[in-house]
Amino acid sequence: MDLRKLKTLIDLVAESDIAELEITEGEDKVKIVKSSPPVAYAHAPAPVAVASPAAVASAAAAEQLAQNEASAAAFEADAVKAPMVGTFYRSPSPGAAVFVEVGQTVQQGQPLCIIEAMKLLNEIEADKSGVVKEILVENGEPVEYGQPLFVIA
Repeated sequence: MDLRKLKTLIDLVAESDIAELEITEGEDKVKIVKSSPPVAYAHAPAPVAVASPAAVASAAAAEQLAQNEASAAAFEADAVKAPMVGTFYRSPSPGAAVFVEVGQTVQQGQPLCIIEAMKLLNEIEADKSGVVKEILVENGEPVEYGQPLFVIA
């Protein structure tokens, strides 16, 4: 490859958007790679604080998470939990009236339900006085140890 042809190829690469050019002509092989000139900055631009939508959304999500954790903590404090594994029953026997309903005021020690475990019927009592806000388990459902059964506030 002659020198004039090589000079023309170098000028074409320099003037175009091509970053790299490789040409094979017979046994001759030429590779031209354009390098970007080093950039010198007189001074670095001052950082600008801008609240991006992601940062605003992140702050809102953090606030929502804090509220959820607070309500979860309140829920945990107000929940009556299963002291054992078994089957949950709302009444003392089939066809009998249920122990408690939502909105009913209960006293500490008052029976709330029965959990049957290994053919034994265990009465679960209220651990504090208050109003039954929610019943979290359906009659006849299996329950796990520590599972919330009622919310009493």
